[in-house]
Formats: sequence, structure tokens, C-alpha cells
Amino acid sequence: MTVPTPLIAGNWKMNGLSAALGEARAVAAGAPAKGPRVAICPPATLIHRMGEALAGSPVKLGGQDCHPEPSGAHTGDIAAEMLADAGASLVIVGHSERRADHGETDDLVARKVMAALRAGLEPIVCVGETLEQRQAGEALSIVTGQVRGSLPTALGGKAFSVAYEPIWAIGTGLTPTTAEIEEMHRAIRATLRELFGAAADTAPILYGGSVKAANAGEILRAAEVGGALVGGASLKAEDFLGIVRAI
Repeated sequence: MTVPTPLIAGNWKMNGLSAALGEARAVAAGAPAKGPRVAICPPATLIHRMGEALAGSPVKLGGQDCHPEPSGAHTGDIAAEMLADAGASLVIVGHSERRADHGETDDLVARKVMAALRAGLEPIVCVGETLEQRQAGEALSIVTGQVRGSLPTALGGKAFSVAYEPIWAIGTGLTPTTAEIEEMHRAIRATLRELFGAAADTAPILYGGSVKAANAGEILRAAEVGGALVGGASLKAEDFLGIVRAI
């Protein structure tokens, strides 16, 4: 069986001014040359400068979102081509905060995935359930439905990852049990195989939701967990590198 190359990606969200580039340089200096792939996804205002800060290191640069179209009258939006031009090689799409705050649907997320592929970016496609959906016993059907709706067939044979982020665990300090994580990641893997066949086995399935150095080792050892999408703990190099080293 193919084993996906692990990915640890830091999502800075709407955090980070120029002074924060020092944290990125520290990550670049401390990231292992061998081991998991490591990426940082800063706010758009820092992408170009962070690319300079990470130059020569193994750390990849990513965006946090992209518009489906390559250009046009879309004030405030950023095209995938613009991210690539600024030095990004990955992009997060479908994050739960985008789905909740901006009403993004699976169809829109799938269009953003197509935009990422068009620009040569590797998409990190996010899926996850609310606490109410989990308590109602709907978590598996909700998440596998998001996978089917958000991942277009064009992804077959391309580099991508899926990030499972239980919405109720993001920034709350709560995490699912190891058994719950494994159950969901196995369901996502089975759905990916339905969609893409054996080629799906090269795609890492990341876990996201209150990941920190203290719990990263246990989470990253769970079955079908191929890395992590890290929020708040990625803002400080020491915390983020602690997660990187836990794999």
C-alpha cells in the first residue's frame, strides 16, 4: 500500500504583521531536511515577503483561499494565479471558517480546487462537521458528502490533501478521541478511493482542530492521519516545530 508523504501545514488565518516574519525564519531554520513536508499559509499581505524569508529552506508557502476565476471585477479577492505569482505552491480551500462566514458551498469549493489546479497549486481541501451534526450521528455522512461534493474528478492523479477539521474542535481546546479521528479518516480514505481509485492513496489526510505539541504525537500516530493543519499553534516557531517533530 502506498504511504502518503506527511504534511504539516500552518494556517496563520488573519494574524501576522511584518514582525511575525521572524517566526517564519525560525521555522525555516528549524525544519528538518528529511521528514514531513512543512508549509506555512500566512495572510495574503505577507505571502511575498514570507517567500523571501523561507527561500532556501524546505518549508513550502501557501495561501489561505483563492477565487475560482483567474481575474476580473472581484474586489478584495485573490486569484490562484496571483498566489502562485507571489511564490505560493499550495492553497487551503473550503476551510470551515470560509464555509461558515462566507457561505461557501461544496460546489464553490470544487471550483476553487479547479482554480488551484489551473494555477499549478496543490490544494488542501477542508471538510468537517459541527457539534450538532456529530451529536445527531450525522458526522460520517456529512463529511463524506463534503468530500464527494468538494473534490472534482480532475484531482485524479494530482497532488492534493484533505484536511478533516471537526468544527467544534477548532480553537476550543477540544479534540475528538483517537478512535473518532481514525473512524473519520478511514471513511475519508474509503471515499477518496471511490472517487479516484488507487491514486487516492498518495493523498495525505490531515487532522485539524486544536493541534498542539502536547497532543500532536498521539494524533499523528492514529491510523490514516497523514499530517496536520495547524491553526494557533503555528504562529510561534517553537510550538509549530514541536508538532513537526512529533511525526
